[in-house]
Amino acid sequence: MAQETTRAEITKKTVVYRIAGMDAVTVRPDLAYRTTDAGPLTMDVYYPPGVRVGPVSAVIFVLGFSDSGAERIFGCKFKELGSYISRARLVAASGLAAITYSPREPATDIFELLQYLRRHGTGLGIDATRVGLWACSGNVPLALSVVMKEGDRAMKCAVLCYGYMLDLGDATWVAEASKKWGFVNPSAGKSVADLPQEMPLFVARAGLDAMPGLNQSIDTFLVKTLERNLAITFANHAEGPHAFDLEHDSETSREIIRQILKFMTYHLRG
Repeated sequence: MAQETTRAEITKKTVVYRIAGMDAVTVRPDLAYRTTDAGPLTMDVYYPPGVRVGPVSAVIFVLGFSDSGAERIFGCKFKELGSYISRARLVAASGLAAITYSPREPATDIFELLQYLRRHGTGLGIDATRVGLWACSGNVPLALSVVMKEGDRAMKCAVLCYGYMLDLGDATWVAEASKKWGFVNPSAGKSVADLPQEMPLFVARAGLDAMPGLNQSIDTFLVKTLERNLAITFANHAEGPHAFDLEHDSETSREIIRQILKFMTYHLRG
């Protein structure tokens, strides 16, 4: 019973920051973006409040884990967690569309989703040429692989929060974490040289993160990206634990979330 109660509390946890309009966003749930033998894979689209004139830019919340694991652990899909619902509502209330989705094969489903948006974005009221990514924790390696593969063809920016980055040099932190926690690591063997030169990246670090090797991967990534003079915006939450946007109810957490939203709107709304 205690374990079930803990799971229920985790599923309801939301971001520690709210803005006006979050409860007024329009949500189109369970839109099929891919058909499989096991049934459709779906996405939820969150739209800004009020009347829209023309298509809006969109933020995709990248998932490097399969939903089968989420349903086993949490009893629901990732997109049904309070954390993703509240993040998506924050983005939509900031004037952008937000997309959460159900992955079965994370390394390929994200590209199927992007292809679907390119084919059907206009009908959905989404500008598929102006898309940003937001990834946290073990979802970051997949987001990095998307940035590397897509470049600036559709990706305009990416937010990478307290996440495992790249195994650079002789490091194996990301590979070990991938095996332990079950997230995909399609960026294995890649380096910062594979990142597009002009892609704006926002990296958030939790100074008190206890995940093995996570901050080491961020620190090395930052050094290497600065050596290449990439477009990096960095925020370090010195007192923040892992998932500080959910776990650390402080003005510092809220300020970094505000910075993320400002970064997204600046690069996506133009």
